[in-house]
Amino acid sequence: MDDHDVLNQIRSLVEEEHVLRSGPGLDETGRERMRDLEVQLDRCWDLLRRREAREEFGQNPDTEHVQPESVVEKYQQ
Repeated sequence: MDDHDVLNQIRSLVEEEHVLRSGPGLDETGRERMRDLEVQLDRCWDLLRRREAREEFGQNPDTEHVQPESVVEKYQQ
């Protein structure tokens, strides 16, 4: 997955998030989907940042892969 693919995935997830938020209140299924979208977005942004860091230091960004939720969701803010 290259930077363009990651950005397209982010756009798609954000669009779905906006659709969910623009509707009436979320039911349990909607809240679960929103949580899933938030995790997927965190994972995509993380991948994009790590790819950009590799590029900045002259390394191959294609060696980076999506980190599992258990890793990304435990990062310190």
